[in-house]
Amino acid sequence: MLRVYTKPAVFASAVIGSLLLGAGLGAVARVTGTTWLAEVLDHVGSVFTTLLQIAVVPLVFTAIIVGINSLRGLGGGRTAARLGGKTVAWFATTSLIAVLIGIGVGLLFDPGSSGLGGAEATAENAEKAAGSVGEWGSWTAFLDGIVPDNFVAAFAEGQTLQVLFLALVIGAAAYSLGERAAPFVDVVTSVFEIIQRYLGWIVRLAPLGILGLIGSAVAEYGDSLFRPLLSMTVAVYVGSGLVMFVVYPTLLRVVARVSPGRFFGKAWTAIQFAFVSQSSGATLPLTRQTTVNLGVDPGYAAFATPLASATKMDGCAAVFPAIGAIFIANISGVSLSAGQYLGIVVVAVFGALATAGTTGWLTALTLTGTVIGLDPAQVATGIALIYSVNPIMDMMRTATNVAGQIAVPTVVARTEGLLDDEVLRAPSAPPLLTDTGARASEENAKAGATV
Repeated sequence: MLRVYTKPAVFASAVIGSLLLGAGLGAVARVTGTTWLAEVLDHVGSVFTTLLQIAVVPLVFTAIIVGINSLRGLGGGRTAARLGGKTVAWFATTSLIAVLIGIGVGLLFDPGSSGLGGAEATAENAEKAAGSVGEWGSWTAFLDGIVPDNFVAAFAEGQTLQVLFLALVIGAAAYSLGERAAPFVDVVTSVFEIIQRYLGWIVRLAPLGILGLIGSAVAEYGDSLFRPLLSMTVAVYVGSGLVMFVVYPTLLRVVARVSPGRFFGKAWTAIQFAFVSQSSGATLPLTRQTTVNLGVDPGYAAFATPLASATKMDGCAAVFPAIGAIFIANISGVSLSAGQYLGIVVVAVFGALATAGTTGWLTALTLTGTVIGLDPAQVATGIALIYSVNPIMDMMRTATNVAGQIAVPTVVARTEGLLDDEVLRAPSAPPLLTDTGARASEENAKAGATV
């Protein structure tokens, strides 16, 4: 029975069915005032989200350290530096394309220009939005948030950006120590594989999780805020869709010489789980295995995909902030200047680190809105309104993020001669929907993860 359930077509049908059933149950709970049903849906969604989030911080930390040390098998320090530099350059290039698409789509749909029909944010969402503006409302606040005051606190408080910084520093130190750090890297690799196994189990709960998340959103808000924010929601889907289904396939075809059909055939399970989970971090094991299945050298994949999962988010950090800034400007009665549009582009390209973590969309939009000079109070108001429909938008944003986190390493691998066409053409099982423990161990050994 489990083997049937984990087949891509069956799993996809289960996800779509859960989405529709969740929306239906949420509508029933709202229309009939069935409080217990709304509470059950909220509890199911919250438990699923928690099960994912508790793995994100240790996953990012261990994956980055393993990834940096896996580069040892590809050459010396110069090779590692070249691969890292080229990877980041491609991240920035695709972010630039994505934010320009976001601005174009935002101007086309012009969200918020027709008013909100009297829609208001909840007090809880207004409070969370105000807190975000206060915490992430400037470049200095962003930079101050990178370096932790306390090693343990960074993990205990779930500060993903700070954990990423620590992982990069510790990973580089372990790389420089070579054999002397081998026992440490071995332990970290084992922890990483344990977390992958754990997430493999959680992946199977995705249909149940999406039922609760969608059902809870519909039960709480109905169409009172969906309708006024429909133009923005559609704009995010269109912009993200253009990036995922036009930009990435074009790069794959032209630069990587990879068929888009083959790419999506192997990447669809990871993209689908990202859509459901709304978490690039939780999708990382699937992202990594999918990249390897596409023929990317396991050593480079082990380095590039963890880095991408924390910093390469074209949906959250490029398309969405551009459209969100236009939305906030419209509801504030502000006409953005050419300089402000340029500011949106700059933040998207250079502020990608702001998306590290489970609320990356929030910090990215906050940083964008305040940097281009929008009134902080209006930024907070716009974010508070967006909170109500965020689960719907976040699905497409995260799916786009993950598609890019797989596509860009594939492109870079081709340019570096690190793409195996034989593996690319070979059929592969869906990542983490089957028992991948042995395969993960073999790939880590090939990658030189244990130095």
